[in-house]
Amino acid sequence: MRPEDTDGTGGNGLQVPMTWLSTEYLADDLLRTGDLMEPTTLEFRAGRDALALTMFLCGVPRDAPAPRALPEPRVDELRMLTAYECTWRAWICERLAEAGRNAEPGDPDLALARAAWRWLEETELLAADLDAIGPAPWDAAADPADDREVRVWTPAWQLGLPLGHLAVHLY
Repeated sequence: MRPEDTDGTGGNGLQVPMTWLSTEYLADDLLRTGDLMEPTTLEFRAGRDALALTMFLCGVPRDAPAPRALPEPRVDELRMLTAYECTWRAWICERLAEAGRNAEPGDPDLALARAAWRWLEETELLAADLDAIGPAPWDAAADPADDREVRVWTPAWQLGLPLGHLAVHLY
């Protein structure tokens, strides 16, 4: 979307990424409303970016000017797309490639979406290793020496996606 010029020559000004900014606002508001994570954390950013990217690539900002107005079919679609063990990563890569083929050169919305995806892919956050959770503490076979939490470096999208899913679920 290009801003209008008042002298009649318009169209050559700075491109404003309104679709991405609207999407990011919606995702931020959903996460804040859910009160799931402190907004100053990297985990919150991962959730916001994962949710914003999902919403951007499925066209949510075009339908909903405010989070309170998200239509139920869109909420269901977001729940399905962000569900645990879904093919979200492959879907994102496919949709970004498709958006790149269909976008105008220098599209600022797509540039911000790609930057968000790059950050989600390349940034690793230290998180609990859910695969390493051992037997329950009341289990007789449990070793008390293994009581410490195991942490691993995890791509940001793997933490942000469940956070975004939970925010949509709580909506």
